[in-house]
Amino acid sequence: MSKDPIQSYRAALWPMPLHTQTQKRKMRRLGVEIEFAGLEITQIAELIQEHFGGEIDKVSDYESFVRNTPLGDFGVELDFAYLKKLGREKDPDLEVDDLDNLTEGVLALVAKRLVPCEIVSPPLPMNEVWRLESLITDLRRIGAKGTKHAIAYAFGLQFNPEMPDLKAETILAYLRAFLAMFEWLRARSKIDLIRRVTPYIDPFEKDYIKLIMADDYAPDMDQLIDDYLKYNPTRNRALDMLPLFAHIDQDSVRAAVTDDRIKSRPTLHYRLPNCQIDEPEWGLIRPWRDWLQIEALACDGSRLNEVCKSYRKYLQNPAGALFEDWATASTRWLLPELL
Repeated sequence: MSKDPIQSYRAALWPMPLHTQTQKRKMRRLGVEIEFAGLEITQIAELIQEHFGGEIDKVSDYESFVRNTPLGDFGVELDFAYLKKLGREKDPDLEVDDLDNLTEGVLALVAKRLVPCEIVSPPLPMNEVWRLESLITDLRRIGAKGTKHAIAYAFGLQFNPEMPDLKAETILAYLRAFLAMFEWLRARSKIDLIRRVTPYIDPFEKDYIKLIMADDYAPDMDQLIDDYLKYNPTRNRALDMLPLFAHIDQDSVRAAVTDDRIKSRPTLHYRLPNCQIDEPEWGLIRPWRDWLQIEALACDGSRLNEVCKSYRKYLQNPAGALFEDWATASTRWLLPELL
């Protein structure tokens, strides 16, 4: 992929976190998952191929891959596990009775009205993620519909940022930064009503937040994971730590959470933002800049200590005179250049 002047300009506008490399001195990667409606799986796969090359591998009517692109393999699927299972198990050489066809057809019809299609990107070097913006523009052009298009569309955007390292103190810093800024992130994201009532982006319980924020909380890795699993034995969190903790200690996670959708990987799983793909000015850049506020705070010990200290006071007395509301009060710790 050669860089023309426009590509170089776009790359320059894509901000990067303070820590861009892993402990192995490789560029940190970011996986992106985009949910939307209005298009067929085939259309989406063909558009990805048009942008990035590769070969289309059609698994079923509900699931395809675009393999061997210069960026890696893209997945495209209807986000409905049962239909994907039916599609994978269907044998084209066997006769299927009318009832089976009718059942699958009705399910597919309903699912396509309510269930999003999802693009799952390969883990991309963070300095290459900007390349997805032109794909989003073309998806919008051919009819992709986002969260606000219909009341039932609880569609989201998900980031899977690779950690700079796997030390307990680093993970704790990211957790604290996210928890301290969660109210701001939620207000900033203007979460659609239907997404707020679904469990996928549930906030963390106050008891867990108080534990994590405690001034004397300095766990080793085993305690950090055990405490998380005690309070959060679920994938349904706005910042899902289970993939990361499964990568570090798979046995403990599998013992606490029996869900085969948990994928072990050295990443966080951030699922708060809406997908507003049908809105002309929407793209990855704003939610990415918002995430970079968490990155910057996690990497700035003194600023993180300040916000945690103030947040502890707020948790003890949320009606205190110092704070009108935490979403507003916490903005004093943001970096203006990322807004």
